[in-house]
Amino acid sequence: MRIAMIGTGYVGLVSGACFADFGHRVTCVDTDAGKITALNRGEIPIFEPDLDRLVAASVSAGRLDFTTDLAGPVGEADAVFIAVGTPSRRGDGHADLTYVHAAAREIARALQGFTVVVTKSTVPVGTGDEVERIIRETNPQADIAVASNPEFLREGAAIRDFKHPDRIVVGTSDERARKVLGEVYRPLYLNQAPIMYTERRTAELIKYAANAFLATKITFINEMADLSEKVGADVQEVARGIGLDNRIGPKFLNAGPGFGGSCFPKDTRALVKTALDHDVPLRIVEAVLAVNDNRKRAMARKVSSALGGNLRGKTIGLLGLTFKPDTDDMREAPSIPLVTGLLDLGAKVRAYDPAGMEQAKKELPDITYCEDPYAVARDADALVIVTEWRQFRALDLKRLKREMATPVMVDLRNIYRRDEMEELGFTYESVGRGAV
Repeated sequence: MRIAMIGTGYVGLVSGACFADFGHRVTCVDTDAGKITALNRGEIPIFEPDLDRLVAASVSAGRLDFTTDLAGPVGEADAVFIAVGTPSRRGDGHADLTYVHAAAREIARALQGFTVVVTKSTVPVGTGDEVERIIRETNPQADIAVASNPEFLREGAAIRDFKHPDRIVVGTSDERARKVLGEVYRPLYLNQAPIMYTERRTAELIKYAANAFLATKITFINEMADLSEKVGADVQEVARGIGLDNRIGPKFLNAGPGFGGSCFPKDTRALVKTALDHDVPLRIVEAVLAVNDNRKRAMARKVSSALGGNLRGKTIGLLGLTFKPDTDDMREAPSIPLVTGLLDLGAKVRAYDPAGMEQAKKELPDITYCEDPYAVARDADALVIVTEWRQFRALDLKRLKREMATPVMVDLRNIYRRDEMEELGFTYESVGRGAV
């Protein structure tokens, strides 16, 4: 199959590389000439484990290429995937569909023969209808089917998620489109990945509903963590106790500083706005957003409390900045309100992240960046574990203690044990593991 992937952001680049690895002929298109030039040099603009290797192999085999020219690849394609950004619109939280609509118009002018146009970007319910309207209005002779095929990729595990999905959702009532997309995903049949065919609007809502539900699980366990601290319970044992119930499951039950990233905050806000437009208030999802925002702001106060309530002139070291490990993504990362709060309380902040410091400098220009965790610890009054990178699980704790001005550790990801830290002489604070 010949595939045109419009957009070389996270979703577009990972999806295009994986489709090419399946054996399809894929061209990734982007209006950013600098990004395309870099990709053609073999430079990957995002950090995702194994993505550089996957791209290099498919480019070498002649199955993957990159261009700013949309017309040629679209004219030859059996399927055109729209994988452009849908950021939150300023002012109201709706998904900004400017790039989706612009892509639809360009695609319409380049179509030749029957083509399936697929929205892979996360979009509100009804977007596929508008994409189809734009294409038919721009090119009344176009022979198309417009489908929805939402992605369910976790940053840091995206390639595995693409190749071993829990499900593939395809929203279309057109039989020709079903056949084309069935062929696109045929290599996954050996993995027994179920393809779920639905109506287009249902597929669009599935994506938003999935993210909102996962965000709700995270927020629920974070509230249980707050209660655990007050009553002397251990939230990790609470999470294990409820997660062993197969109706609940263990995933997304790790207490921490709140969810961030490119999907959950944006998509939950967009879902709330869509529901309000249809006079259907989503009180649970609204509460999830409010609780999560308040939680991220409260983390600076947690650090202050660990140092007796006064951060004026204190040096605080942060281990991790990205919203999760194995990515360089800083979008809505909990570290951003944490740093803002620490600075407002008079602290000096230094930080280290294995992959995200270049991105972090754009969001957090007023802190000091260090070359490793031990440089962060040097003369620090407290260390805060913000992101649970694997390398932070095996730190030389004795060396950290020697480097620090005062051995205070605030572990927002619960990666260490209180008894071990206290035995080493640390003042140790974590999330949801109270003592009475």
